[in-house]
Amino acid sequence: MKISILTLFPEMFEGLFSHSILHQARERGIVDYDVVDFRTYSTDKHGRVDDYPYGGGGGMVLTPQPLFDAVEDLQQTGARPRVVLLCPQGERYTQEKAEELAGESHVVLVCGHYEGYDERIREHLVTDEISIGDFVMTGGEVGAMAVADSVTRLLPGALGNDTSAITDSFSTGLLEYPHYTRPADFRGMKVPDILLSGHHAKIHAWRHRESLFRTWERRPDLLEKRSQSEEEKKWIAEWEKSHKRL
Repeated sequence: MKISILTLFPEMFEGLFSHSILHQARERGIVDYDVVDFRTYSTDKHGRVDDYPYGGGGGMVLTPQPLFDAVEDLQQTGARPRVVLLCPQGERYTQEKAEELAGESHVVLVCGHYEGYDERIREHLVTDEISIGDFVMTGGEVGAMAVADSVTRLLPGALGNDTSAITDSFSTGLLEYPHYTRPADFRGMKVPDILLSGHHAKIHAWRHRESLFRTWERRPDLLEKRSQSEEEKKWIAEWEKSHKRL
C-alpha cells in the first residue's frame, strides 16, 4: 500500500515514519510513505498557495491549483488514488473507516491550513472528507498522522501478530477487555483467577463479557449500533439493575 501526504510542513512527519510499527512496516515493504510539500507545485512566482476569499472575510483560503497539480502528478503512477481531505467538516473518523481505507492500494491525505479550502477542491478533487473530532486545529497534519497510523497497523504483517488488530477496541464494535501481565500479585492487587486457570474457553468468555461491560459502562452509544445476542441482552439487563446511572 502507498500512503501519500500533501502538506506544507513535511518535516513534521519525519519522526512518525522513522520509529516503531510504522517504520517497521515500511522496512518490510508492507507500506510506502510519500510526504509531499505541495507548495512546490505552486505556479505563483512567490510560491503562494493561499489567497483572500472572494466576498471578504477573515483568514486566507488554499487555492486549488497546487493541490490539483500535486494529486494529478501522484496519479500518473497508477490508478486514481483515494484522496482524503482532513477538515473539521468531514465525517467523524472511525475504526470502520480505517478498515475501509486499509483496503485501498493508494491513499492521499491532504493537510490543510489557514481558513479553509477553495470549495472546488472539495467538489472535484477529493473522494472523502475526514475529521478526527469535534474540535479545530491549526492544520491537518496531526489528523493525517492519526489516519496513517490507524490504517498502517491494519495491513497484514504490520503488527507481527495479526490477531492484535482484530481484538482492538472498536474493531469488534466493542471496547477491548482488560489486560494483565506479571506479577500475578502486585502490592495486593491480584490478577483475576480466571486468567491464571489455563482454561481457554472460560478465558474467552470472561474477556467477551468484560469487553461488553466496559462498552456498556463507558461507551453505551456503541451498543446502539450493534446487535446483541440473547445472552448479551441478559447481561446488560443485569448490569442496568445493579448499576445506577447518573
